[in-house]
Amino acid sequence: MTDPDRLARFLRSTLQNAGRQYEEARRAYGSARESALADLPTDDEGRAKLVCRRYADRRAVPLDGEGRPACYDADHPDCQGCAEDVRAGRVETWE
Repeated sequence: MTDPDRLARFLRSTLQNAGRQYEEARRAYGSARESALADLPTDDEGRAKLVCRRYADRRAVPLDGEGRPACYDADHPDCQGCAEDVRAGRVETWE
């Protein structure tokens, strides 16, 4: 076997391993995010019971696939922080 063949095999196996590790990390992140979202208290309609940072009131709101409340405003820093806290599972809630 020539050196270029050996190099090609090495590169192929290295890239395959990197791809597997990336996929495992992506799945683990997704599972952790889903777990954090599942731990939030909800009302009878399945809406998350959050305390709004922007308006300082209690809200029952649906969350999108990214863990953002329906009232999310991408341009407002309080909303950005709220969405980050929802995904991390540390957002203020109410019962």
